[in-house]
Amino acid sequence: MREIHIDSIIQIIKDLCIKANMILPTDLEQTICEYERSEPFDLAKQVLHDISDNIYCAQKIQVPICQDTGMAVVFMDIGQDVHIIGGDLTDAVNEGVRRGYLEGNLRCSIVSDPFRRVNTQDNTPAVLHLSLVPGEQIHIMVAPKGFGSENMSGMKMFTPSATTEHVMDYIVNQIQMAGSNPCPPMVIGVGIGGDFEKCAYLAKKALCRSVSKRNSDPFYAEMEEMLLQKINALGIGPQGFGGKTTALAVNIETFPTHIAGLPVAVNVGCHVTRHACAVI
Repeated sequence: MREIHIDSIIQIIKDLCIKANMILPTDLEQTICEYERSEPFDLAKQVLHDISDNIYCAQKIQVPICQDTGMAVVFMDIGQDVHIIGGDLTDAVNEGVRRGYLEGNLRCSIVSDPFRRVNTQDNTPAVLHLSLVPGEQIHIMVAPKGFGSENMSGMKMFTPSATTEHVMDYIVNQIQMAGSNPCPPMVIGVGIGGDFEKCAYLAKKALCRSVSKRNSDPFYAEMEEMLLQKINALGIGPQGFGGKTTALAVNIETFPTHIAGLPVAVNVGCHVTRHACAVI
């Protein structure tokens, strides 16, 4: 049994909150540059160039890529041979977020109650997803989620009679309704299967997959490519100014489901679809 003190968890989450808000994943940055080179519309190309400049400047001078530094979403895969010592895990996660946002001078956007709207002043609490896995390590991913894109997400409980065309039409329509609101070009996370809450979780987790990796199942890999083509054909373009670059990637994650259901969730990420990870 390996012991891990909560102080290590606090420090890593603090560092990941700052890193994720200032340094975009390399694969996503490269994809934006690739779309800039291939974008045929001059205005769209210029907007993509400005986005690339912003990413570079944020990393160089260590400031957030976006003013909305998001709600801290934390995924933790905890090895079953790990014993966490020194305090409560949830408290440790929130302490790491608190230190990261305050010491990193990141915007604190969380209110303590959905209707009373009083700011907690330290961006806590985080949304915490825990999974128990084999081994004696802890894998931590912090994915700050801005709400310009989060608000454009949606979910639908299809019946099993729905076809892939029905599902794809729903996903494309969801993006069409979103328009420029999620600060395109977007990354689209799609969850299919499970139940109501599992489906939404899958869609959020899909946003953390590399945009350069397709689903390991050829059926869903093809579906991802077809959706990307359909979404980019909408002509929304970077920041809604028109063009061929509305989405950078569509990532689908699936899970077994009930014989009577076919849940589908769409979680929209903006061009700053942030996540950073570490292993203890």
